[in-house]
Amino acid sequence: MRIRTTFVVVVFLAAAAVMAAPQSRAPGDPQLIDAQGYQKLLAQYRGKPVLMTFWATWCEPCRDEYPMLNELAKLYAPKGLKVVGVNFDQDGDLILMRRFIARYKPIFPNYRKTGGESEFQQAVLPEWNGALPASFFYAKDGRPVSHLVGAGTRETYEAAIKSLLAAQ
Repeated sequence: MRIRTTFVVVVFLAAAAVMAAPQSRAPGDPQLIDAQGYQKLLAQYRGKPVLMTFWATWCEPCRDEYPMLNELAKLYAPKGLKVVGVNFDQDGDLILMRRFIARYKPIFPNYRKTGGESEFQQAVLPEWNGALPASFFYAKDGRPVSHLVGAGTRETYEAAIKSLLAAQ
């Protein structure tokens, strides 16, 4: 009886350790970036107009916008626009995020935010409160030129993209 109890306790502790451990990045998962990684990402795309979009699977307007953003990325990539996604899902939502990305097959790279919320928001735009969806538009020289916070229409996005591309 004592061996059985010990076995049950060991199995329970092992299961608890697996569940408590952060999930590792599976092949194809977005690379993790923190505030410093975000700044490096912007530097990497300097020389191109950039639409940086922030989204999460728990955000209904994000889920609605994502397919449209993928279409716009396809449409405006030949004109020089670079679209980049940053996912805000927590470790517990990784399965949903993976399914979402598999479903929509984005043509643009996606990353996943890690680290402190306020530090990340400061790196993006100090006035931003972290509300999603949010998209930030950067000129070729890396300078932020506009942003959309909250659900945006295709017309709103296209106007911002055309303005960004015209400023080249």
